[in-house]
Amino acid sequence: MLEALAITAGYEETPVIREVTLKLARGQFVGLVGPNGSGKSTVVRAVSRVLRPRRGEVVLDGADIYRMSARAVARRLAVVAQDNTVAFDFPVRGIVLMGRAPHLPGFGIEAPKDYAIADRCMALTHTASFADRPITSLSGGERQRCMIARALAQEPEVLILDEPTAHLDINHQIEVLDLARKLTSERGLATLVVLHDLNLAAQYCDHLILLAEGEVVAAGAPRQVVTEDQIRAAYGADVSVRLHPATGRPYVTLVSRLPISAPPTRRTKVHLICGAGTGAPLMRRLRQLGFAVSVGVVNVADSDQTEAEALDLARVEEAPFSPITPESHQRNSEMARAADVVIVTAVPFGRGNLLNLEAAIRARGVGRRVILIDDPPMAGRDFAEGEATALQRQIVNAGAETCRDTAEVLARLEKLP
Repeated sequence: MLEALAITAGYEETPVIREVTLKLARGQFVGLVGPNGSGKSTVVRAVSRVLRPRRGEVVLDGADIYRMSARAVARRLAVVAQDNTVAFDFPVRGIVLMGRAPHLPGFGIEAPKDYAIADRCMALTHTASFADRPITSLSGGERQRCMIARALAQEPEVLILDEPTAHLDINHQIEVLDLARKLTSERGLATLVVLHDLNLAAQYCDHLILLAEGEVVAAGAPRQVVTEDQIRAAYGADVSVRLHPATGRPYVTLVSRLPISAPPTRRTKVHLICGAGTGAPLMRRLRQLGFAVSVGVVNVADSDQTEAEALDLARVEEAPFSPITPESHQRNSEMARAADVVIVTAVPFGRGNLLNLEAAIRARGVGRRVILIDDPPMAGRDFAEGEATALQRQIVNAGAETCRDTAEVLARLEKLP
């Protein structure tokens, strides 16, 4: 549907991208990734008829888009821009109807057909419930879905999303990408999405294009592009890349450049109860400060388990996506009681990992210092019908401390021997 053939483009006399080639087919979800300043937004402008390339051409279903009228291109190609700020209190339905502009006659009056298309697009994007609300009253995720509805109202064959998850929390990021992926498949769109998060890109995209310094340095399936060597070359960052056991797709864990002190230089022993990536930054920083650190219970292939393995920390492991067994709980409780300080991160709790809170209760029961990180609050991450909240309350009533974040925890521990 859309091809960029060896395009070079930039501003004034300086080329930003050089000899970039990409191809989008119907039903394909293609991700464009790369570090800041690599040229991702310039590619988007060039392939959407905003910035004419100096060399090469952009072809939409066999026709050079720069020889087509803007109106003709807008009937077939839609862009959801990175910045979707709307200064006026337009109602959501009015915003979505703006997508019909390329199809309207000269006087620009919407017909019943246009209203029907707009309503259908709002239904697809789950925005119909606030069709009459002002766009400025919506959350970031809601507003992003409205902009996708407006793009769909153009009835495009090609959809370009420029950093659609920027400034959204993880729940809304997943919501927006699930929607985009679903629409691509069901409507046969050719979709190009620019993403900063390599893990989201690897999870959602069929094909990835990695840019660095204005050039394509890798292209292919996520497993071919997201490799330690290629990420290190493009971003200048040390990373660990593993394959997710459930999806088989790569996921990236950052590796700090700060040195790790080994062996521990402090007498204080810290046991970290974590999971779902909430403990990795803290365990590395604790080791850099010279603490002896143990970890448990973490599931194999969880990013916390990966980091603990990389740091060669004593740990209790459980099989991927499996509940904590009595044996693992016993070992974890023993490690917690052997430590001087037990830290419980803001991990989501379900019935499968409630025993981690039980281990903290046991440690507090024998006089160990227990610190709970409670941001976000437990109420938002208790998926065990209130049992996790009750256990946390029990720990606090037994004398545990609470902290807002990792920085506050570190500030309390830095003075320990």
